[in-house]
Order: sequence, then structure tokens, then C-alpha cells
Amino acid sequence: MESQLKKLVTALALSALFMPCTVRAWTGEIHGRVVCDVCGDASIGPEDHVIEGAEVAVLCITKSGEVLNYQAFTNSKGIYTVAETMPESDRWDACLARPISRFHEHCTHLGGGSSGAKFTYNYPSGYSHSVRPFVYRPVSVPMYCI
Repeated sequence: MESQLKKLVTALALSALFMPCTVRAWTGEIHGRVVCDVCGDASIGPEDHVIEGAEVAVLCITKSGEVLNYQAFTNSKGIYTVAETMPESDRWDACLARPISRFHEHCTHLGGGSSGAKFTYNYPSGYSHSVRPFVYRPVSVPMYCI
């Protein structure tokens, strides 16, 4: 009787080790650009360029109510990216992205409507949300723009 009990306990322990996990993982991504609108004409043209090294803060509230704060810097293409993998029950619900600083000697004024972007995040796992570009303008418009 004791050997049968040992076999049963061993079988239960092994089955518990190999049971699939019931927590599903979820992955989300947020990305955007930071741009210098050289002519200050509110349109992106060949004279405009991206800003490398700009800092962007992304604040997200999860479905479970947790607040997550991310910090990202733009790459050489002016793109910042934030990504996270977490349990699906804790996935992002709503987020706010906003520029914090930029490292450019001419484009120093944040354009109107570029102070931040609030959005709901209701994408399935593996998808990404693209935030509209944050646009900086120079203090004075160059002569070739006029």
C-alpha cells in the first residue's frame, strides 16, 4: 500500500511540474518621432529633420490600476520606442506620451499641440501604437523659408 501511495504522490508532483501555465503573456509597444520643423510652417518637408537624443516620457495605467512610467530617447531616425511584456490581466489601458527635453541648438520651441498625446491602448498582444510626431520649431525662421 505504501509503494502505491508513493507512486501516486510522484505522479501528481510530476504532472504539476508539466502543467501549462494559465497566465497569458501580453506584449505592447508605443513609438513616435520628434521632428524639427525648420520653417515653422506646420508641415513636414525636405527642409525639416528629425531630432536625435530627444527624451520622451510615457506614462501608462494598466487594467489592474498600476501606474507605469517609461523614459525613452530618440534614435538617429528621431524615433523613440517603449515596449513591455506583462500578464494580459495587467496590460496597458491608457497612456500619455510627452516630450521632456530635446538636444538641438536651433529647434528649441515646442510647437502647439505637441505638449502630449493621451490615448487608450486596446490592441492585442504584439501590436504597436504610433503616437503623432512631437514638433519643435526654431526661435527664428531661416531666410530660405520666407
